[in-house]
Amino acid sequence: MLIGNVGNDPEVKYIDAGVCVASLRLATTERGYKLQNGTEVPDRTEWHNVVLWRKLAEIVENYVHKGDKLFIEGQIHSRTYDDRNGIRRQITEIWAESMEMLTPKVKNDE
Repeated sequence: MLIGNVGNDPEVKYIDAGVCVASLRLATTERGYKLQNGTEVPDRTEWHNVVLWRKLAEIVENYVHKGDKLFIEGQIHSRTYDDRNGIRRQITEIWAESMEMLTPKVKNDE
């Protein structure tokens, strides 16, 4: 379970017979604090690669933008791939099973 802010506009693709897949980066922040001896411990931000499939990906495509706050539930998946230079890389992703948008909707006054 993660609650964080979207760091970039989602990348959306349609693969294999029109299956929608979206990927985005989600920033979660652990707030800083002050130790008893007065030492300041700064905020610590972690970035997570989130992958959403099918209906969730379609919702992301239409409604999620950079800066939005999301609640994501999912599973951790690790995989390896070869980059453009042929170097083997490993990536860890969160494959979302559910998502809730936490950013309030903006009302347009007419």
